[in-house]
Amino acid sequence: MVFYLAMTAAEIQRSTPLPQKLAYMACHFSPYSTGLSNLPDFLPEGSILILNDRTPIAGHDPDCIVRQLAQLVDDTRAASILLDFQRPDCPETANLVKALAGKLPCPVAVSQSYAAEGFPVFLPPIPPDVPWEEALAPWNGWEIWLDAAPGHMCITVTAQGAADTPADCPADGLWQAHADLCCHYQIQLGSDWARFFIHRTEDDIHHLLEKTRHLGVTTAIGLYQEWSSALEADRLSCADADQL
Repeated sequence: MVFYLAMTAAEIQRSTPLPQKLAYMACHFSPYSTGLSNLPDFLPEGSILILNDRTPIAGHDPDCIVRQLAQLVDDTRAASILLDFQRPDCPETANLVKALAGKLPCPVAVSQSYAAEGFPVFLPPIPPDVPWEEALAPWNGWEIWLDAAPGHMCITVTAQGAADTPADCPADGLWQAHADLCCHYQIQLGSDWARFFIHRTEDDIHHLLEKTRHLGVTTAIGLYQEWSSALEADRLSCADADQL
């Protein structure tokens, strides 16, 4: 299991030391050409290159993108590429994924909207109220990369039923651990309601990754700004699965 921290170019420039495992966030479809923009000048060897579709694909040249990514992998000695495409049902994006298959000198993962044979699939965070076996069951047999956001939610129960409600996690109070869901929870009671706060800490993510390893999860990626410190990131970053 390998844990990477996704960092922007600005975060990389002002962070010393850098995490042991870094994911560059991100290359974009260029608004000025048929290729890519926001390419990094330098990355630590073994990093992940992320290409996202924050700028929509529109007439971009798959062959040009293949050449740019192959050159970038060679220049930076990147370990792999993540195609973090979040705009669904785009034929151009699907065609680009097909064009990249087998064309690059490193593993290439793709988000679940464009999951395809030969690519590891990148999945969103497992909700803290959903058993991880259930969440990963549709991807049995796939290599899985997992978005490792800490995440929290609030469920309010009234006589009318239960509903997700937007609320910040309490700053104090007693948190209980739930080993099966790999989360912590806290309950608040009112005269006619009960509120369940569910939260995943850094240690919960650590345990979740341990438990899901046998289901095909090989890589986890978290946002740098969502984790408390580079020291914690270094503790989670390890290339040897036996160390996690």
